[in-house]
Amino acid sequence: MRSKLVLLAFGTVVAACATATKFDMSPTAPSPDRRVGLRAGWMNAAAAAWNLRLVTAAPKPAAFTDDTNPGDFAFLNSDIAFTGHYVIQGNFHGLQVWDIAQPSHPTLVTTYACPDAQNDVSVYRNLLFTSGEDFNGRLDCGTQGVPDSVSKDRMRGIRIFDISDITHPKPITSVQTCRGSHTHTVVTDPNDPVNIYIYVSGSAPVRSPNELAGCSDLTPDKDPNSERFRIEVIQVPLAHPEQAHVVSKPAILADLTARESHGEAPEDIAAAAKAAAEARAKGGFTATIRGTEIVLGPRFVAARLDSIIKARGGSGAPTGADSATLRAAVQGIVDRIVNPPNPGNGPRPGPVQCHDITVYPALGIAGGACAGYGLLLDIRDPAHPRRLAAVADSNFAFWHSATFNNDGTKLLFTDEWGGGLAPKCRVTDKPEWGADAIFTVAHDTMTFRSYYKLPAPQTSNENCVAHNGSLVPVPGRDIMVQGWYQGGISVFDWTDPTHPKEIAYFDRGPMDSTKLVGAGSWSAYWYNGYIISSEIGRGLDVLELLPSGLLSQNEIDAAKLVHFDYLNVQDQPKLVWPPSFVVARAYVDQLARANGLAPDKVAAVRSALARAEGLSGQQRQDALTQLATQLNNDSQGAADQAKVRALATAVTELANGRGAGRAGL
Repeated sequence: MRSKLVLLAFGTVVAACATATKFDMSPTAPSPDRRVGLRAGWMNAAAAAWNLRLVTAAPKPAAFTDDTNPGDFAFLNSDIAFTGHYVIQGNFHGLQVWDIAQPSHPTLVTTYACPDAQNDVSVYRNLLFTSGEDFNGRLDCGTQGVPDSVSKDRMRGIRIFDISDITHPKPITSVQTCRGSHTHTVVTDPNDPVNIYIYVSGSAPVRSPNELAGCSDLTPDKDPNSERFRIEVIQVPLAHPEQAHVVSKPAILADLTARESHGEAPEDIAAAAKAAAEARAKGGFTATIRGTEIVLGPRFVAARLDSIIKARGGSGAPTGADSATLRAAVQGIVDRIVNPPNPGNGPRPGPVQCHDITVYPALGIAGGACAGYGLLLDIRDPAHPRRLAAVADSNFAFWHSATFNNDGTKLLFTDEWGGGLAPKCRVTDKPEWGADAIFTVAHDTMTFRSYYKLPAPQTSNENCVAHNGSLVPVPGRDIMVQGWYQGGISVFDWTDPTHPKEIAYFDRGPMDSTKLVGAGSWSAYWYNGYIISSEIGRGLDVLELLPSGLLSQNEIDAAKLVHFDYLNVQDQPKLVWPPSFVVARAYVDQLARANGLAPDKVAAVRSALARAEGLSGQQRQDALTQLATQLNNDSQGAADQAKVRALATAVTELANGRGAGRAGL
C-alpha cells in the first residue's frame, strides 16, 4: 500500500541525513548554496542542511493524506502547539497529536477528524483551542459540509476541547464569531488567574445576521456596531470554559487609511491573465484585485450562487440566469471585501481585520500583523487592547505575523506575499518582497531597520515566502528559526537589526518537478531543545542545531536549559535562564567570536570558570564573586561593554545560586 511505501521512503531519507551529519566550523555559508537544484519528490526529495540535522521525519497519517493528490488543500497541515511532551498539529481535515518524549521517534497518539480552515491550534492547561472560518465547517465536525449560504449547522469561530485525556479530545463548546477565525492568540493576564482571553483574527467575509445575530458588514458611519476594523476578544473562564463568550470587539484598526503596496511580479501577472482567460472560456468566474485578474474559487462562487437562488425563492442547482446575475455582480462583491467603500469623501480606509497577533504578556504589549499594517498594541487590559503605533511599507503585500525579541526592543513582521501557496522566492523576486521587516521599538515608536529574506532562490514549482517562526533561546543573542514553506527552514541572527544573518538551514527539493504542489514548513518552532516543523504535505519534522563557527555548543546547551511546560508561540513567553556555567560560557564564546573582549582576557575568563567549576561551597562562591568583580572592571575598556556586563551578571547569579525562574511557567 502507498502509506507503507511512504513510511519506508521517509525512513530512508532520515537515515541518509543522520549519517551525513558533519560539523561545519566555518563562519561562512557553503558556496554554491546546497539548496539550489535539489531533486524533486514527495517522500524521496533530496535534502540539504547546514548547521542543522534532521533528527526524524514523521509522515502524515493515512487518514489525513490524499495519496492521489499530495497537495490536496483539504489535507494540508497547519500550525502547531505544545503541551508537555506532546505536539498538537492542526490540519485542514482535523487534529493530530504526537508524543515526542523520544524526539527521534515521534508517536502518533490520536487523530480527530474535524474539517475546517485552518484548524490553527493553541493550548492552555487542559484546554485546546482551534480556529475555523470555512463555509463548510460544521458544529458537529461532520465531513458532509454545509451547502446552504445560511445555516445553523455552520461553525465559524473558536472550538474549545478538553484534553485532560489527550488521547481523547472532548468538545466543550464553540464560540461563534462574525468573521470566523483564520488564526487566534491565547492571551494570559498576569493579573487575572481565573480567565484567559483569545484574540480572534478572521479573514473571511462577515456572516449574515440571519446566521449569527448582530453581525454587520456596513461601514461604521452607517452602523457603529460594524465588524469592520475590529478583532473579537473571547473570555474563557478557566473554571467553566463552557461559558466562553465574546467579551469585546476592540476597533484596533479604526481610522487607518489604505497604504500603497507593490504590484505582482511580471511573470505572475502574465500567468494570472492566462489562467483567467482559460477559466472564462470554460464559464468560470473571475474578478480583478489590485489590477490583476484572478480566478474565483469554487466555494466562493457556490456560496454566492446559493444566495442568489434563495433570494429569488428557489432551490436546487443554479440556472443560467443565476450565473448571469452573479457574473454581473461579482466584481462589486469582491470590491466590497477587498476595497471597502469610502465613508463620505474621505480617503480609502485601511485593512478591516488582522491576520495574526503575537502577545507578550510579561511586557504588556502585542504585535499585530494586519494585512496592510503592522501594529504595536497595549494589552495590559487584555479584554480591551489599544493601538499604540502603526507602520506601513510599500514593499509589504500582506503583513502576516509578528515576533518580539526577548527584551521587547525589536519587533519582526513577516510578509506573506502571494498568500502562502505561490512561488515568491525565485531568483527574479525582489529580496524585500515576501520577506521579514525588522523594527526597533522604543515606547510607542517603531523604527524600520532592515529586511531579511531566505537567501537561497527557489524554483517556480515551490511555494515560498516568509511564514511562522519563533525565537531560539540563546542568551545574549536574538536568534530566530522560521518556516518558509518549500523554501524550508532558516535560522538567522538578528541581534544587529540592521544586518540579519543566516546561520543554519534545512531544505528539501520541490514536491513535483513539473508543477507546483503545495508543501513545506508552515511553522518551525523551538521547543525544549529541538526545532519542530509542521510540514504541510509530508508530516512532522524534528531537527536539532549543530555547533558551528556561528553558534557554539555552549550556546546550544544554554538554549536547552530553557524549558516550557506548554507553548503557544503567539503567546510569547519571557525567556529566563537558570544560573549555569554553560550560560556563562555561552557569553564568553560570543565575546570571543566578535572580539568583544581582548583575547587574553577571554582566556583568563575561561580559565577562571574552569577553576571555579572544580570547586564547591564557599570556595566556588568566592572564586565566582571575584571573577564577576574582575569582569565588571574589564567591561570599561571592552569593545562590547554590554555583553561583558551581561557575563558578569550571569557569573554573579551563578555565585549566588539564584535565577529568576524558568520560562514557560
